[in-house]
Amino acid sequence: MSAVIANSEIADLVEKAEAGERLTAADGLRLFRTRDIAALGYAANMVRERLHGNTTTYIVNRYLHYSNVCWDTCRFCSFYRKPGEPGSFTRTVPEIVAWARRFEGQGVQELHIVGGLHPALKYDYYLDMLRGLKAVLPETSVKGFTAVEVDWFARIARKDASTVLRELHKAGLDSLTGGGAEIFAEHVRKQICPNKINAARYFEIHGYAHEMGLKTQVTMLYGHMESDEDRVDHLLRVRDHQDATNGFQVFIPLAYHPENNALKARRASGVTDLKVYAVSRLLLDNVPHLKCYWISAGLKLAQVALGYGVDDLDGIVYEHERIFHDAGSNTPQQLSEEQLRRMITDADRRPCRRDSRYQLLDPATA
Repeated sequence: MSAVIANSEIADLVEKAEAGERLTAADGLRLFRTRDIAALGYAANMVRERLHGNTTTYIVNRYLHYSNVCWDTCRFCSFYRKPGEPGSFTRTVPEIVAWARRFEGQGVQELHIVGGLHPALKYDYYLDMLRGLKAVLPETSVKGFTAVEVDWFARIARKDASTVLRELHKAGLDSLTGGGAEIFAEHVRKQICPNKINAARYFEIHGYAHEMGLKTQVTMLYGHMESDEDRVDHLLRVRDHQDATNGFQVFIPLAYHPENNALKARRASGVTDLKVYAVSRLLLDNVPHLKCYWISAGLKLAQVALGYGVDDLDGIVYEHERIFHDAGSNTPQQLSEEQLRRMITDADRRPCRRDSRYQLLDPATA
């Protein structure tokens, strides 16, 4: 540890991180409230390099938005539309299969499925969608649906969530997305997403997936009306669940974007963004990967985040990404593999393509 870090107000916490000791809730609050962003980054980067060295991963993926129709009215959401509302859309299964055929032979590692809680679609629609995608792209991993959607499918199918997950998996689902977590603190959820499933149900559904051997993601939406205490609480709930199941393979902080939604909170500062990445890496000692979703964070901040605990930059091409662009993100819709690799290299990191299970692939042969 350098003399500068040794004199930091969080030097004792840096020492704990160096020793591999588990940090507490009180430690997490101190980290969020420190002004020493350099020492915080030093500690988070130390853990990141202990786990992953200098490697930064990405995946060749495509995003499928099957519909933006949703009965719920989360106050932070700019993506959803009511049935029949201008801008609403729902793709048929044949349209989705035709869309997937465009990517045959392109080495796409993952399809990421995004949608809402559609009040009219039947449960079979989702099973048929998965079967159709797997028939066209059998070697491509299908990552789809949030715990919120799985809960919705269970309601419309009148089945328990574990049965629904088994049926989705049999139809072609390979992993579950992390959306719907938002902030787990109930007093915040009541204000930003009062109709959404609670934290216990979220973890219950991910637990079913983990029991089946599926790996999943977990997210945190920050920068709206949550406190530092709420963020630490969120992270430690993730850590506790991971202790029990070891099923989360990546944590993804998502910054709230204020355009075109009812919440109208201010966008978090860049310093806050870096603190969230760093504290996440330090508290989540049992979650192997930390992702920066560059389409939300922006390209330049994503580069800096690689020094604050982040080891993964998600995917290379987002065809018509809707959720964050509807909320005001001005990042590119597409980023080539060459551009992303250069972005990582310019940050003095080693780029490496991965698959959906974070197995490293040779970009020359993958």
